[in-house]
Amino acid sequence: MSDSCSPFRGSIGEAMQFRDLKKQYQVLKEDMDKAILDIVAGGTFIMGRAVTELEQQLSEYVGVRHCLTCANGTDALTLALKAWGIGPGDAVFVPDFTFFSSAEVVPLEGATPIFVDVCEETFNLDASDLERAVREVLNEGRLRPRAVVAVDLFGLPADFPAIRAVADKYGLLILEDGAQGFGGSIDGKRACSFGDIATTSFFPAKPLGCYGDGGAVFTDNDEWAALIESYRVHGKGTFKYDNVRIGLNSRLDTLQAAVLQVKLKAFMDYELDAVNAAAEQYTSLLCHPERSEASVATPVIPAGFRSSWAQYTLRLAGPEQRDALQAALKASGIPSMVYYPKPMHLQTAFADPHSGLQPSQKDSLSFRAEARNLCPVATSLCGRVLSLPMHPYITEEDIETVCSAVLNYVK
Repeated sequence: MSDSCSPFRGSIGEAMQFRDLKKQYQVLKEDMDKAILDIVAGGTFIMGRAVTELEQQLSEYVGVRHCLTCANGTDALTLALKAWGIGPGDAVFVPDFTFFSSAEVVPLEGATPIFVDVCEETFNLDASDLERAVREVLNEGRLRPRAVVAVDLFGLPADFPAIRAVADKYGLLILEDGAQGFGGSIDGKRACSFGDIATTSFFPAKPLGCYGDGGAVFTDNDEWAALIESYRVHGKGTFKYDNVRIGLNSRLDTLQAAVLQVKLKAFMDYELDAVNAAAEQYTSLLCHPERSEASVATPVIPAGFRSSWAQYTLRLAGPEQRDALQAALKASGIPSMVYYPKPMHLQTAFADPHSGLQPSQKDSLSFRAEARNLCPVATSLCGRVLSLPMHPYITEEDIETVCSAVLNYVK
């Protein structure tokens, strides 16, 4: 991996970080401190000029007409569902292998999440299983298929050409959950532009993260953008004290917008290239032909796709090998994480269809329990995945150390 991808490689001998936000701050410190102090001195902490500027920069980068920031990625998903009027009696299809909020927002609107299996190699929603699930809901006849939440997991955009074909066939809206996918692309078109509405998260560890919580919604639809603009500020009308609908308090702080402006420049200038170079080094070392007997299943990037590498995730033989490898890495001072240890349909809140619900919700949400045993790939992956340290400032030496430890254990 060439150091030319980033002039700010980490230092040898420092404790290895899973995602090194401290090193990122050290590199960006001068610009970051100035940006933060300028906001503090200006005194406009809510919806200040930096917010508007950031929204314009993000919409231009992604390639959509509207970007509306909000308080976090979960609220971004909620705002999208509200703009579409998703509610009781509606079925929303969600991958079974994802973070909880991708599905959590659906019952919060009174709708029913229907869990769909994912592809073994990409971890993303399986379009053929989506069609199976839609047809099953139609045949069952109790719910209206309305939307699909397509997650760009671990930085890789979902297979939107295939998902779009199914969505168009059955009249589904596509909500792209780009919380982990910002910066990824398909044939040059960037993540957060593939859905009818797309969202992202600025949680600190995301590809583009702030210093707290934050999120954004992207769309080309003027009507939906106007609704989201209203919903994110207490359902406001022509001004903030004219409340025309029930909304949220979901605004991005000006401080966080200023932080994101500094980070967005670094992300575009070199960070995205750096993580892709790091991923190439990982894959080259872990799949070296001279060590094929010790190879592990590394991430697969389909032709024409580019990942922003929120995670670099291995697939192991099973839970015993995965857990033992994680313990071996920890003993060597190497951090790792399991994303995710439990599929959505086995989460307590979803496994019991009446858990945590209001009485009025119980009948409309009971269908989700029927997803049991219908997502074998997602269930299997939860027992086999392990994510390795990955960030733009990881050193070649650290990657070599991680790969050596993985290969020594596996063989």
